[in-house]
Amino acid sequence: MLPNAPTLDQLRTMPIGDIATLPSDVLAALQEDADAALKSAKSMKDWLDGAIAQKFGDRAREARAAIAKDTGIVRFTDGAITIVVDLPKKVDWDQRQLEALVERIRSGGENPADYVEISFHVSERNYGAWPEAIRRAFEPARTVRTGKPTFRLLTD
Repeated sequence: MLPNAPTLDQLRTMPIGDIATLPSDVLAALQEDADAALKSAKSMKDWLDGAIAQKFGDRAREARAAIAKDTGIVRFTDGAITIVVDLPKKVDWDQRQLEALVERIRSGGENPADYVEISFHVSERNYGAWPEAIRRAFEPARTVRTGKPTFRLLTD
């Protein structure tokens, strides 16, 4: 850290306007420190979560088996502590098979939207490579939003 530069702990109590007036080299050093602290905290959280999973994993599986539940939330206690374990369900659908099924439903005279959600996606890379006439045809269906800007302060 640079001499006379605030620490991350001191930064917590500083008004954002005061932080914004700090020299760029100080901001760059603070950003590096914050990135390192975040990485360290994430690593520690992963390590701790691994230990907790090792300690309670079998009990969670037993609790889930007792109620014939493969996924979702189960609760049990360990002394005065209630342990809540969520095993989320993640389902992937084969897009080609779904497309074939949608066509079968449609050819059978039914509306596929009664059974599946149908969405369309256009990659920006493809859109940019299209001929101008095709891009113009698609423009009314296209909305561009921006995300949150990120700033990286690099030191030499």
